[in-house]
Amino acid sequence: MESDMMTEADMQSLISTLVIHGGTDGDEKTGAVSVPIYQTSTYRQQELGVNSGYEYSRTGNPTREAIETLINELEGGTTGLAFASGMAAITAVLMLLKSGDSVIIPSNIYGGTFRVLDKIFKNFNIEYEIVDTSDLTEVEKRINPKVKAVLIESPANPLLTITDIRGISEIAHRHGALVIVDNTFMTPYLQRPLKLGADIVLHSATKYLGGHSDVIAGLVVAKDKTTGERLKFIQNATGGVLSPFDSWLLIRGIKTLTVRMDRHIENARYLVEFLKNHAGVTKIYYPGLPENEGYSVHKQQAFGPGAMISFVLSDDYDIKEFFRNIKVITLGESLGGVESLVSHPASMTHASIPYEVRQKVGIVDNLIRLSVGIEDRETLINDLENAFKKAGK
Repeated sequence: MESDMMTEADMQSLISTLVIHGGTDGDEKTGAVSVPIYQTSTYRQQELGVNSGYEYSRTGNPTREAIETLINELEGGTTGLAFASGMAAITAVLMLLKSGDSVIIPSNIYGGTFRVLDKIFKNFNIEYEIVDTSDLTEVEKRINPKVKAVLIESPANPLLTITDIRGISEIAHRHGALVIVDNTFMTPYLQRPLKLGADIVLHSATKYLGGHSDVIAGLVVAKDKTTGERLKFIQNATGGVLSPFDSWLLIRGIKTLTVRMDRHIENARYLVEFLKNHAGVTKIYYPGLPENEGYSVHKQQAFGPGAMISFVLSDDYDIKEFFRNIKVITLGESLGGVESLVSHPASMTHASIPYEVRQKVGIVDNLIRLSVGIEDRETLINDLENAFKKAGK
């Protein structure tokens, strides 16, 4: 039984069991330990107005409901919802806003979130304010009656900036604004934003929750039932739902979340020690480093540093040669898979953010983002060392 008095060890023990037995645990009808894939679009109705609880799979599907129940239990909310992608999830949440409303977003934010606000929601007279959300004083100054939501990432993508979730929640709630937290980098194993005061938590479940680079999915959990019902209406009305097969893949991925994350973090800590002493690295961003800005806040609100590392390659190194000579680590979009992935935020994940904004916040052209996988750590070190050697001028 969950309690506010639970220790960090108790919480992680609970999550380690919930990822396997939470939500819909198997199939009551047959005894199957794996939730069946209900690959159907519609359902037989006994008579007019009488059905089994399902009528059309956009509205409800047993396999999708299994993952929705599971993520709701993992995050400790009242309502879980599954979408066809992380962006579909964010879009649905932003649909809670109305014409004339404004949302505060961090200066260091995922490019896709910025793009949908800047290119889509602005057309409907929904504005955004870019604020350094790690600075609570600045947030307090910038919030106004038009601001109906504060959307944060902590750690943020790609500079791993830390925002005080509890502090932001207190400020936003005083002004009647919702707090939305993208928890993709941490997962509920390492951080539970709803317990820190947030109203809505969302995930690109494509990443660590799926964990195997084989599914595109988004998940949302609401803290209160009223917000949950509003989001459920939006999900059904707009139709960006997760398919039954992808729901099943996501359930399967989550079952190994805790053991994967433990290995991800173990490898990341090892690679950080290598990178922070390397001549080819001029700056490193990682929440697990005591010298990292936001370290103490992160330690208070999260159960671990995660496995995302960003670093700035020295000007004495050729970044194209660096990427060209990575062999084991995969150059590609995304993160959180069992395989290590490396990307160039300025031209990939954050290309939609204006150049001057990128430069101002630190998303410089020689910034590299590394998602540390679960391979042999010495193999990863050797791969990076080879890339550094070939890239040196």
